[in-house]
Amino acid sequence: MKQDLISVDDLTLSDIQGWLALAAQVDGMPASEKVTRLRGRVLATLFFEPSTRTCLSFESAMYRLGGNVIGFSEIATTSVTKGESLRDTILTVEQYADAIVIRHPKEGSARLAAEISRIPVINAGDGTNQHPTQTLLDLYTLQKSYSRIDGLKIALAGDLKYSRTVHSLVQALIKFEGVAFTLVSPISLMLPEYLKAEIKARGLSCLETTDLREAALACDVVYMPRIQKERFPDLLDYEKVKDAYCIDIEMLAGVPDHLKIFHPLPRVNEIHPDVDGTPYAGYFGQVGNGVIMREAILLKLVGGMP
Repeated sequence: MKQDLISVDDLTLSDIQGWLALAAQVDGMPASEKVTRLRGRVLATLFFEPSTRTCLSFESAMYRLGGNVIGFSEIATTSVTKGESLRDTILTVEQYADAIVIRHPKEGSARLAAEISRIPVINAGDGTNQHPTQTLLDLYTLQKSYSRIDGLKIALAGDLKYSRTVHSLVQALIKFEGVAFTLVSPISLMLPEYLKAEIKARGLSCLETTDLREAALACDVVYMPRIQKERFPDLLDYEKVKDAYCIDIEMLAGVPDHLKIFHPLPRVNEIHPDVDGTPYAGYFGQVGNGVIMREAILLKLVGGMP
């Protein structure tokens, strides 16, 4: 029976811990062992929305495992421009590949693709809804950085309203024990109420503030996605908040030595380049962990691991 990866909500804590353990196992594999695992297998990457890291890391992961990649990253070159439905695209592509990775601007598209497809479907982001592979790599990054996730004090800063990476991450973190949330955002970009309700229903600490420095002084982690211009219905609203926060060296004076800053990237103005050379910068290592986690996902779902 095929397996899909569509939403963090579909995963139990045990499932997540299994993914983290598998990623650690893959992390320790020599390249010579990896490269035979998915030889002869084909991954289709269907990116109806722009991507750099997610698309390239899946491609890198598949190639490192000995497989091949087909797909598109611009719908202008596909039959979608001729009016082809998502259903027909999936039914066509499944004839060519062993698994599908899909990114789509409409919420629910990945789940629909999974219901249609006879081969595994992996959600690489659907609208403002979910980004489960990013969440798994973020959790793996936290695990590697702190040797634990339970009990971490995590500040989520910036666009908490539209960021699917934040939404997925919150839904995963509430499955762990004692995680404390500090939510830092402009009023117009606050975390949706249903997610705050889920945090509180788990009995976890949830503090809201507009003061990023105050949060950095009190937390173990600052997770800071960009403010996403493309998600705003009104660009005037974007202009009001686009530069709401920027972490720089000056802001980091006096923060805990173990503080790490993570970002799903791409960044715009949220983190000044003068932070890159400091021990607080965790975002490029986070990118590297994306390849490891996506190798693990492909191995599990396409058949290279039991």
